Amino acid sequence: MRLGALEAGGTKMVLAVGDEKGNIFEETQFPTKTPEETMPLMIEWFKERNIEALGIGCFGPVDVNEGSPTYGYILDTPKLPWVRYNIVGAFKEALNVPIKIDTDVNGSCLGEMHFGAAKGIDSVLYITIGTGVGAGISIDGKMVHGMLHPEAGHMLIARHPKDKGECVCPYHDSCFEGLAAGPSIEKRWGAKAKDLTDNDEVWELESYYIAAGLVNLCLSVSPKKIILGGGVMHQEKLFPLIRKKFTELMGGYIRTPELSDMDSYIVPNSLNDEQGILGAIYLADEALKSNN
Repeated sequence: MRLGALEAGGTKMVLAVGDEKGNIFEETQFPTKTPEETMPLMIEWFKERNIEALGIGCFGPVDVNEGSPTYGYILDTPKLPWVRYNIVGAFKEALNVPIKIDTDVNGSCLGEMHFGAAKGIDSVLYITIGTGVGAGISIDGKMVHGMLHPEAGHMLIARHPKDKGECVCPYHDSCFEGLAAGPSIEKRWGAKAKDLTDNDEVWELESYYIAAGLVNLCLSVSPKKIILGGGVMHQEKLFPLIRKKFTELMGGYIRTPELSDMDSYIVPNSLNDEQGILGAIYLADEALKSNN
């Protein structure tokens, strides 16, 4: 089986061919420019590889409702050249194969559930913390979509009393993304996260905001495992700080076997940053099965 996979990101498009077992045969990437510049390159690459189906994990917001007339359209994204672009339609017309699309962070969640740290677990929360904050949520083995898809990065959370920095979100004064994403760290401290590794004050505050967001999500959707990915989470010192603050903020209210072992409850991604592309391979497999 030859399954095409696309992890469509704001700065780069990662393309791969693999199989239903998660084996990746070939992988490449192109910079994300305009659709007119980037789409022909991707279409040609997939055409030359004779794929049987295509799975797409895409930056959003994106219409993932298969019954919608705009299914597969990128919606009102900040990446202006892609606003209202029918990415599924363009690939379907060019490749004539079954296609399934979901958000990029849902793709990462699917990758971890079927090939990684959450394999065999049906209720999972995947959070990416990088340029933005996004959430992929699975309940009873199904990805949560609802009227669109979760935008948990924009949940409102209380500011830490010692935080004098700005919320960088243009929509909200105090949201998860605006207080904890990479641009917020840079704005608050005057340097990128990767250059602040030795500043403990940075990570004490960052871990507080991440823990607060995770407590809200844990109480809302009751995941059996929480997986954290994205560029900010490359700071490994964050994990023990987040686990400690999560426990403190939860205040003993929830007592389950999962929460008795925080080291295995809140964990880093396990697929060497390939969880998104592996999730797209899973989506391609689902598209092929549905078509058959």
